Amino acid sequence: MIFESMRMSFENIIANKLRSFLTMLGIVIGVAAIIALITIVQGATSSITDQVTSLGVNKVTVNAMGTAVKKGLNDEDVGRIAALSNISGVSPTVSRKMSVAHDSTILDDVIVQGNNEVYFKNDDGLLKSGRAINILDLESGNQVAVIGSDITNELFYGTSPIGQELLIGGRTYSIIGTLAPASAFGASSVNSSVIIPYTTAMRSMGIRNITSLDAFLIDTLKADETVVEIEGVLDASFNYKENAFSVFNMGDMISSFESITSMMTLLLAGIAAISLVVGGIGIMNMMLVSVTERRSEIGLRKALGATPLTIQAQFIIESIFLSLIGGAAGLVVGALIAYLAAGFIGTGFTIAPTTVYIALGFSAAVGILFGFMPARKASRLNPIDALRSL
Repeated sequence: MIFESMRMSFENIIANKLRSFLTMLGIVIGVAAIIALITIVQGATSSITDQVTSLGVNKVTVNAMGTAVKKGLNDEDVGRIAALSNISGVSPTVSRKMSVAHDSTILDDVIVQGNNEVYFKNDDGLLKSGRAINILDLESGNQVAVIGSDITNELFYGTSPIGQELLIGGRTYSIIGTLAPASAFGASSVNSSVIIPYTTAMRSMGIRNITSLDAFLIDTLKADETVVEIEGVLDASFNYKENAFSVFNMGDMISSFESITSMMTLLLAGIAAISLVVGGIGIMNMMLVSVTERRSEIGLRKALGATPLTIQAQFIIESIFLSLIGGAAGLVVGALIAYLAAGFIGTGFTIAPTTVYIALGFSAAVGILFGFMPARKASRLNPIDALRSL
């Protein structure tokens, strides 16, 4: 009997093509909106998360401005942090905007930053050509430099800068390497920066203390414990003064970002689901009209022995068919919109199975919910009153 009801429901949808299409249009728009919005947001979120992750989820950043008595960190403080059990290495950073020149070309306000060999070891994709700064450069205070991609293009376009000289703040440095172009957050500063040994930078810039360093973790699962240990070292160093330092865990930033984007995805999906409700109202209106038009058919079927449950099942099945067909069409339309949008904004395109299940599940639920009242009305028709319309 259920298969007979399904056959009759499908035949009725086919017999009223235009009306069925217009009825399904609300479902198509609703599902397409859900698929497109969720897919676009997830693609953008994934792309941004990858870029944030490229900055280092295994990294804890320390900013230590210090107090009136002690400004920044000294070598002993850095050594104590490096000696912690979950720290694989630390990379102090000092920076200043300076003039950079080669031949007759001068670039003003270039970010010149001092780093050590650990900075390069923890980012395999940082170096494009040449070599990185090594421990000998740090111990000897060598005047060597690794330049960003923008600096390479502006000063050495069409030629190799390796081995050539660069004037930084009036001092001559030998270029030993170039940085690969970066597209992640902070890319502009990396691409337009010059990196020199931090010991050389402190001497040439007249800097006596370190105010920023990155501590790289061995086990990211122990990040919170390691942050507490670093804070303990810094508290002792600055005599437990408040606001003397801050410790920032990149893993916490990514977790917070993912939590925010999840909430945004749910919010957008909820807004898009409103159009599904509108589509459901359209289905209910169409089914009520269908019940009125098919009073004689309902009366005849009841007179021939059809039970109210059978009549009700037929109309609910018809409503579910309309919703699922509209949902399938909306899935295709939404996927196409998301694909075009992903190509336009330059993010990844992946439709999660969960998104498909949610969209089609909502469609089926709308069909059942909004088809129930018309189906119940049809099942309660008196066969004698219904047959009078013949």
